[in-house]
Formats: sequence, structure tokens, C-alpha cells
Amino acid sequence: MRFQSYLNTAVSLITNYYGNIPLVHYLKNYFAQNKKHGSKDRKAITHLCYCYFRLGKSLNEVTFEEKIKIALYLCHNKINEYGILYNNNWLANWHSSLAQRIDFVQKNYPNFSIHSIFVFTDLLSEGICKEEFVLSFFNQPQLFLRVRPNYLQTVLQKLQAAAIAYKLLNNNCIALPNTTKVDAILQVNKDVVIQDYSSQQIAQYYEIVLSALNVNNYSTHKPLLVWDCCAASGGKSILLLDTFPNIKLTVSDIRESILINLAKRFKEAGINNYQSFVTDLSKEQQDIKFNKYQFIVCDVPCSGSGTWGRTPEQIQFFTNEKLNNYTLLQQKITLQAAKHLNKNGFFLYITCSVFTTENEDIVKFLLANTALQLVQMQNIVGYNNNADTMFVALFKNV
Repeated sequence: MRFQSYLNTAVSLITNYYGNIPLVHYLKNYFAQNKKHGSKDRKAITHLCYCYFRLGKSLNEVTFEEKIKIALYLCHNKINEYGILYNNNWLANWHSSLAQRIDFVQKNYPNFSIHSIFVFTDLLSEGICKEEFVLSFFNQPQLFLRVRPNYLQTVLQKLQAAAIAYKLLNNNCIALPNTTKVDAILQVNKDVVIQDYSSQQIAQYYEIVLSALNVNNYSTHKPLLVWDCCAASGGKSILLLDTFPNIKLTVSDIRESILINLAKRFKEAGINNYQSFVTDLSKEQQDIKFNKYQFIVCDVPCSGSGTWGRTPEQIQFFTNEKLNNYTLLQQKITLQAAKHLNKNGFFLYITCSVFTTENEDIVKFLLANTALQLVQMQNIVGYNNNADTMFVALFKNV
């Protein structure tokens, strides 16, 4: 009865969800108004809702309850406590192999295919494997930590003392189960930064740029001017300062509230020497803090399609119109930001998108409309590592 109750609640929630706010906030609001659900209840109901949206636009002809059960079957490689909801035929065919589970669903639902889950496969960037990318939706991405300089031993000791299972991927990247309550064990932003594995690899491009600009030769009186022009929560800025502290950092974003949250995070990280300002780079502006920068990091607003394993509701509610709007916004932002790049300076374009129009097509746009020359570009594929997928392109202003 308990699991059927969870299922009924999930059906009710999904029925009344229209994608107008992130699913995580929708569920949080519901639970805040319905205190009867304990922590175990909230976790179970949330899991059912997220599983449902991992099937994207497929199987819309079946009931919500049926689709949730199909999604649960596909998302788990062995029978679990939800097995009580299934008949013997499903239980007998609960294979450990995802491919076999997909075959079983297709036999029972001939209209189902992995291509019906994600209807944008023709829009994927070069180098993104369509099948592997779609299949990754059935796995919850891991939680990744970037250990800040000189804190590795402290972090590992704290994780071991708390008996937390972890995997050390390199000297400063740790992978954990997504549900790990990190802030109960570690000092987030001081000891570690919560940052996806793919996002951490942006450091390689920082090193290319700052080596080319010979940043260590810049005096403290005239440090290298670096602008993170779409700073958001500041994760890439913290990474930048951890990689090369001898820079003069400026951060900006479109809303004051974003920069207030960034300032709180910077304070926790022990970062005080920076400047910030509010600006809307989709419009012509004359209020840029400095006229020219030697290095601009431009992590633009995007579809976030490379992170949809974390926000699977987007698989169902995203539209071509939204994609076109993002592309136009990216053109405006990059064109405006590039005006403030010094000669021989570097421009780093970043998205967490898998779509050509937000990635390679923006590269073509910048090459055609600015003095920028492409140094290199890359799809940072994360779906094989339970991580996000990103795109990065490095330019030089000649």
C-alpha cells in the first residue's frame, strides 16, 4: 500500500506539472505545503517523478502510472522494493542488461524506441553519439567535487571518517553518489567546490591561455585583466583563481541577485580581491568596467541540454522555439563581449549544450562577424562518465 501511495502521489504531481518552473522547485514547494511526507516519502516520490521524465516524449499514449512503472523498470538493473507493483511477467524479465530491458519494453509497446525519448537527435553536435547520449538519461549523474588547493588530505580524511564511498578521479576531483549530503561533511566552497567533472576540465583551457599570456610575468601593480562576463554562481571564476591567483578578476551578470549569491560564495571560498558589476550583454552597453580585457570567459546562457540527466523534465518540455531563442541570445552576448577583448587576447566560449546551433554554429558566427580566430574547440563528452556534456571553443583576437 505504501508504494502504491507513492505512485499515486507522483501521478498527481506529474498531472499538474507543466514545466514552467524547474521540477526540483515544483517538488520542493509541494513538500513544503504537505508536511505529512517524511524524508523517506519525499525521496521515494521525487525518484518516481524524475524516472517518469527520463522517458521524455515517448509513450505519451499510456497512463502516467503506466509510464512511471516502465521508467522505473528501465532505470533499475535489478528488482527493488518497487517490484511489488509489477506482475510476474515483468519480474521474470527484469534483466540486468539495459539493452534487454529496452527490448522487453519494445515488445510490449511497439511504438517505443530510444529515439522517441529525445526527438532532437538530428540537432546534436559533431562527436555526440546519439544512442549513448539518450541511454545516459536512464542513469542519474554523479556528484563531483573539485578539491581546492592544499585541501586534499583534509577532504579525504573527512570522507573516510564519515564512511562515505567515493572515487578519486585525479588529484583534485572526487566522484560521489548524487544523494550524498556533502555540506554535512565538508566545508563547501572552502574545502571543495561542487563542480561537474566536465566543467572542471575547463582548467586545461585556462592553462593554455594563461601560459600564452605569460601571466606569471605580470606585476602586482599591473595584473592580467580577466572578465567572467556571465559569471552566474562563480564556479568557473573560483576555478580560474585556484589555477592562477595572480590575475585581476572582474565578474558580471544580468541581475544583482545573481552577483549577491556569487559574493556569498566567494566569501566562503576566501576570495575578496575582485570587482563585479551588473550588465545585460544582450543589449548595447557602455558601462563595462574596463574597456579591454586580456582574457574573457563567456559561459553563456544555453539550453543546458548537456545536463538533462540532472533535469530530465527538460527532455519533455523543451522546444525548437526555445533553442532558437537561446541561439539568438548567444549571438548577441558573444558579439557584445568580444568588443572588449584586447588585441592578442583570448576569448573562451562555453556552453553545457549538445546542440550544433549553440556550439559549432556560434563558432562560425563569431569567425564571420569578429576579428577572432579559432584556436581549438571541443565537445567535452560526459555521458560515459555519469557527468555532464559541455562544449568549449577558444579564440584569439588578432
